[in-house]
Amino acid sequence: MSGELRLFNRQRVRPINQRHLRQMIGLLLTDLPHLDEFDLAVHLVNSREMARLNQIWLKHAGSTDVITLDYSARVAENVSIQPATPILLAGEIFICVEEALLHARRFRVPWQAELARYIIHGLLHLHGHDDQAVAARRKMKRREDQLLRKISRRFSLSKLERKPMLSP
Repeated sequence: MSGELRLFNRQRVRPINQRHLRQMIGLLLTDLPHLDEFDLAVHLVNSREMARLNQIWLKHAGSTDVITLDYSARVAENVSIQPATPILLAGEIFICVEEALLHARRFRVPWQAELARYIIHGLLHLHGHDDQAVAARRKMKRREDQLLRKISRRFSLSKLERKPMLSP
């Protein structure tokens, strides 16, 4: 598997350890079956930028947690992928860190776990999962939960928060 991963942090709500985030995403990419190549950009944004993106791309008012833009040929050509076909994952994932904080409080989970969930959700969309129909949404949610448990065992999610440097 080879590819390019770009991270953009355009929010100031929480300090993010981008090196650890990159490592976590790399681990997640290895867990996606048949993934051959990837070209992925992950954007961490504030709620104002997310509301703007939500209006532009989905025609919805207000902020949301994650928006995934899929640039792969299988979407553009509406081609179904056979199970053993190597997959090119190409797209962008926009994540609102403020929404992750709000949902983390609501569901009583660490915000870093919620952030990881959003990344997983976006990756699953780029990998071909859909959450429009009820049955497909359940299947995607089960896979999301499975990957979150797996990544939590292999990676310390708390390290996604960059700790402030101590002054001497």
